[in-house]
Amino acid sequence: MTTGERFEALIAIMDRLRDPGGCPWDREQTMESLKPYLIEEAYECLAAIESGDRAEQCDELGDLLLQIVFQARLGREEGAFTVDDVIEAISAKMIRRHPHVFAGAEAADADAVVDQWERIKRREGSSDGAAPRSVVAGIPQAAPALLRAARLGEKTGRAGLDWTAVGGVRAKLSEELGELDEAIAAGVDAAIEEELGDLLFTAAQLGRHLGIEPEGALRRATAKFTARVQRIEAALAAEGRSWEDGGDLEVRWAQAKAQD
Repeated sequence: MTTGERFEALIAIMDRLRDPGGCPWDREQTMESLKPYLIEEAYECLAAIESGDRAEQCDELGDLLLQIVFQARLGREEGAFTVDDVIEAISAKMIRRHPHVFAGAEAADADAVVDQWERIKRREGSSDGAAPRSVVAGIPQAAPALLRAARLGEKTGRAGLDWTAVGGVRAKLSEELGELDEAIAAGVDAAIEEELGDLLFTAAQLGRHLGIEPEGALRRATAKFTARVQRIEAALAAEGRSWEDGGDLEVRWAQAKAQD
């Protein structure tokens, strides 16, 4: 089978599931009910990428593709769009935003490509007499907050609003930490929350300037913390003890950390 034939077969499977006499669960789904599954499949695919398990990644990409086909089927039922519309729209967009490949334009390196991409997006947003597209447009409100913070910094940085070097971001991080300390000392909850948010936002920008994806760094830190806690739990279980009578947990933490 060709790639096109395989894709058509997948669409036929989805049609069979949604058509009368198909699967009761699939027939009950709506755009709204599918939202959590789309997010879940995207994160499972991300986890497979980070684990380096390419077979698992292949499987998860299939699950993610199914969500796209599923939503396209619902779009067709609503008369809003079809899977052909989805494919045509992304194909046109990729050609339009890669003039250095398809239209003879110049782009010296990857940074130039990204700058060009953002300029084209802003022009698209200002077509038909509409207001110019904001430099911070296009970042989903529902995106994880740390990821959103990094993307906002990237976009404003390309527009010229950014620190010139890592040292400036590091100094700002210290400044924000000092302001958080002041808010804590004052005991004003709203101010504490605001300063903590500023600190986290600046930490995301520091990661960006260091060439580190802050969302990924935090996921790995969270996984490391989880593994250490589970090592402590395993040690306590082997001794027939609980957290409450586990002794010096700082010592146990050090022991778990030594196993990294």
